[in-house]
Amino acid sequence: MTTPSSKGSATRMKIGELARKTGKTPRALHLYEEMGLLQPPERTDGGFRLYGPDEVARVYWISKLQDMGFSLPQIQSLLSTVHAADTAPEAMTSVRELFRAKLDETRAQVMRLLQLERDLSESLAYLEGCRVCREPATPEVCHTCTTERRSDAAPTLDWPHGPPGLVTGIHLSPRKPEGATP
Repeated sequence: MTTPSSKGSATRMKIGELARKTGKTPRALHLYEEMGLLQPPERTDGGFRLYGPDEVARVYWISKLQDMGFSLPQIQSLLSTVHAADTAPEAMTSVRELFRAKLDETRAQVMRLLQLERDLSESLAYLEGCRVCREPATPEVCHTCTTERRSDAAPTLDWPHGPPGLVTGIHLSPRKPEGATP
């Protein structure tokens, strides 16, 4: 067992301090240890775990992978694959493949989010015309709304195929939900 004074105790911290520093709970850090994702390099004579800069970096690395969508078992599997490899190139090939797949997934998600942004912007621009509308709020009227009625709000925009999809869905139901006021 190592005492704090024998190995630079100024850079070592107990689990509570590591938790505060990394934004994790002590329970999460214990779970990382149970899964083999984190190992305290030393303990005090009283058995308290002591962590240093490498463990802080490891916790941040785990958090970053979780932010990317990796589960703890996937991180555990990644580490097992790396440790089981005979050579560094072999180890990094699996990491590279995993990261490449995550990059493709992230790019696809970005494309979906960009389309959602366009849909929302188009819908908001369309809905600006509703501010001046004096027609009754019925599916027939709203669904066939023309740009002439909307010209004060958005003179440069044109919706030749009717309202944007996010707006169209509002009027597809033939009846109002219970409890709605006319």
